[in-house]
Amino acid sequence: AEMATARLSGTENRLVSLPLSRIRVIMKSSPEVSSINQDALFLTAKATELFVQYLATYSYKHGRGKEKNALTYTDLSHTAEECETFQFLADILPKKILASKYLKMLEKEKRDGEVREDDDDGEEEEDED
Repeated sequence: AEMATARLSGTENRLVSLPLSRIRVIMKSSPEVSSINQDALFLTAKATELFVQYLATYSYKHGRGKEKNALTYTDLSHTAEECETFQFLADILPKKILASKYLKMLEKEKRDGEVREDDDDGEEEEDED
């Protein structure tokens, strides 16, 4: 409660690590936002910071990076894929795959799309892989 009554001044920069000016720019990039209250800016920054901290801690504890004493991208993408809380990040943190594998997947999707148009079940093609 003290933070709210203290009215944010120069002290807010010590309470959050993220740069408030950058967060303001990101918030203003939304067409629905016309003005940003200083308290809303601070709370958004703090909530973002806590979320990133939670994501990193969870990913580290549940990932393989613990063995190397490091948080890896693979740990983060695994968390986004496996943990329901973080599944909304799956598009932002996709699993790493080789470009050749990705191109094969695209080719298969294209073939399957053509097959579906012909009303064939496409099982023969799946057996090839």
